[in-house]
Amino acid sequence: MSRESVGLSAIRAKGEWWVANHEVHSFQVAGPWPHDDRFIVGFRFDVTMKPTGQRFTMEEMALYTVKDGKIVREEFFYDGD
Repeated sequence: MSRESVGLSAIRAKGEWWVANHEVHSFQVAGPWPHDDRFIVGFRFDVTMKPTGQRFTMEEMALYTVKDGKIVREEFFYDGD
């Protein structure tokens, strides 16, 4: 999936894909850290990829853009390793 989703339908589709393809064992959330019309949230997941059975830990930062009180864009940032 793309690291960026724009528009409600794209954000919903990405969420549906995530749930269908991952078994979440645990997660932690940090934030949010707001700045004007955007905010950042940190995530750490312990998940298993359903199609492969591979279990791994994943960390990401999500940057959300808000317009008229609704999230209209989400971008995800990962460690380069």
